[in-house]
Amino acid sequence: MAQAQAISPATVQRIWDAHGLEPHRTRSFKLSRDKQFVEKLTDVVGLYLNPPDKAVVLCVDEKSQIQALNRTQPGLPMKKGRCGTLTHDYKRQGTTTLFAALNRLEGTVIGECKARHRHQEFLQFLRRLDREFSPPVGPSSDRGKLRHA
Repeated sequence: MAQAQAISPATVQRIWDAHGLEPHRTRSFKLSRDKQFVEKLTDVVGLYLNPPDKAVVLCVDEKSQIQALNRTQPGLPMKKGRCGTLTHDYKRQGTTTLFAALNRLEGTVIGECKARHRHQEFLQFLRRLDREFSPPVGPSSDRGKLRHA
């Protein structure tokens, strides 16, 4: 990367450190071969940086196989002179799938966990978002429904 950008390796390392990047820990990375990748990426980033008026911009993601954990003992509450405490060990409760959407404008997160990870669960979550961001009923509404790509 340093050679491609005509800068020193130390500069690349300082930039990575400043942003908490650790690409050496990534085992693989696949760059899209789509000829329009840069244009598509620019469009998506542009939505986050400069969303159209009255638009709802959501970043939707799914994370499967998250371990559902509970502490083995309840923590002690905070009291004068002592911080609250938590045990260091957990009871494993299996796995769950997290579906989440970040509302870029409001900075809020809408999420839900599902026991299974199939396309049906993801579609249910997208339908939930569609309901939550649907326009009010009536002819004066100027908010549109979510468009799914």
